Amino acid sequence: MDAELLISEVTLKAIRSSGSGGQNVNKVSTKIELQFDVDASNGLDDEEKILLIGNLNTRLTKNNVLVLQCDESRSQVKNKQIVKERFLEIIKEALTVRKERIPTKTPKAVKRKRLKNKKQISKKKANRKPPEIE
Repeated sequence: MDAELLISEVTLKAIRSSGSGGQNVNKVSTKIELQFDVDASNGLDDEEKILLIGNLNTRLTKNNVLVLQCDESRSQVKNKQIVKERFLEIIKEALTVRKERIPTKTPKAVKRKRLKNKKQISKKKANRKPPEIE
């Protein structure tokens, strides 16, 4: 994964921010929208693309395009920087292969404790019953 190549493949678009902010919101486009097409990327090999599509399937569109937006700052330049950092962080996290968990056996002491506790409860309940008269 080459970060510089990935950032060069990204499409940035400035949009007007929503919400309150007075007249400035109506005339200045500070919100940044980042779009990254996973399928058309040259910075990723086929294995990385498959891994990205699998790990980011909830964040991708039907055409496998990752869309991120940022309107945290009132500055367009800061928003561009923030969205680029967030993009690289998401890609790095999605490309890490997680180690498969190996299930462990239940320890013998835990099994013994459970059976002992079970016996105590059954004795307690057996003592509540009236004695059998023959």
